[in-house]
Amino acid sequence: MAEHDLTALLAAQMDRHLVFPLLEFLQERQLYSEPEILEAKIRLLSGTNMVDYAMDIHKSLHGTDDVPEDMVRRRAEVVSRLRSLEEAAAPLVTFLQNPQLVQELRPDKQYNIHMLQDRYQIGPDQIEALYQYAKFQFECGNYSGAADYLYQYRALCTNSERSVSALWGKLAAEILMQNWDVALEELNRLKEIIDSKNFSSPLNQLQNRIWLMHWALFIFFNHENGRNGIIDLFFQDRYLNAIQTNAHHLLRYLATAVVVNKRRRNMLKELIKVIQQEQHSYKDPITEFLECLYVNYDFDGAQQKLMECEQVILNDPFLGKRIEGNFVTVPLRDEFLENARLFIFETYCRIHRCIDISMLAQKLNMSYDEAELWIMNLVRSSKLDARIDSVSGTLIMTTNHVNVHEQIIESLKGLNMRTYMLAKNIVEPAQAAQQAAR
Repeated sequence: MAEHDLTALLAAQMDRHLVFPLLEFLQERQLYSEPEILEAKIRLLSGTNMVDYAMDIHKSLHGTDDVPEDMVRRRAEVVSRLRSLEEAAAPLVTFLQNPQLVQELRPDKQYNIHMLQDRYQIGPDQIEALYQYAKFQFECGNYSGAADYLYQYRALCTNSERSVSALWGKLAAEILMQNWDVALEELNRLKEIIDSKNFSSPLNQLQNRIWLMHWALFIFFNHENGRNGIIDLFFQDRYLNAIQTNAHHLLRYLATAVVVNKRRRNMLKELIKVIQQEQHSYKDPITEFLECLYVNYDFDGAQQKLMECEQVILNDPFLGKRIEGNFVTVPLRDEFLENARLFIFETYCRIHRCIDISMLAQKLNMSYDEAELWIMNLVRSSKLDARIDSVSGTLIMTTNHVNVHEQIIESLKGLNMRTYMLAKNIVEPAQAAQQAAR
């Protein structure tokens, strides 16, 4: 199933720290060999300050307690640089750690800057040092400290570009700490800036939207309201345009969210249209399942793709999240299969009057008894006008024949009445006005 793995495409749009959870998932699923995963981790770590972690992975990969000399030198450089930045930022950090002093700060940034300079001799250099210190902490893997310092830096920063950069860092830190509520707040804050800011070029703004959608996947598939969030964001014209321009693979996550979200079935038609438009740019078993079912009405093809969908979900770092308990479950997989079977059933019922339950069971990838019970419960709980004939083993749909001519006549009657009332509402005030004028 590595052919459907999107990690390389996702990683290209993420901060390297956000890629580590994806690699951890792939390592757990054994989708690639252990040496491949460890090599990928070392390549990622080479651009960070997490030298001790890189040393541990190097030891595991090569089965040795020795580490390369360049790693030892790199570690010494990181420690030295950290001390230097800590010293430069110390006056401002000390101030911010004192609750009584922090109370002197106001929402007015200019006031704060002048107050810090006049009373505590803390100027632009110390504020810049706080940003560099926070960034360095993030690169070292101290996400909690980085998030705190970046939040405080933004309260003092007057440079809009640097403030946005700090917000990206804060968002990444909250994601890595799995603070989903706070991360969602930062995501919405960043989206507002991206949508309202004047970028140097439309392409730059497009890229920012693509980054935002990729980072948002962590939140949307972990936050309790995430499935609504991804549909709300990805279906906005500007963001859907970004997906269709340079992030077609995100259709997997949008499609999955629509399938598992029963309250958002109204978006299915729009989703199918987009999948059709982009079928030559991107397809996977999840998008192909929907295309087989709703475009081609190919039930055998949909059945085959549904089996493949299960493996795609299990091996996707966002969709295949496991819940540990008495036994391991993958909630999203279970919901997807349940709703996908419902889609097959509903579509099949629309075009057939008498349905063989054994054949339907085959198309739903269920046993006959499971299918009969499932259909029985579905008929009871839904508005389906159908009954099960246990003797013949069939589901019989009750069809209500509609007289088209009668429908047209009734519609015209309603139209005539509405036209009459509209004319009356216009003419009567005009006549009253004429009489008053006389």
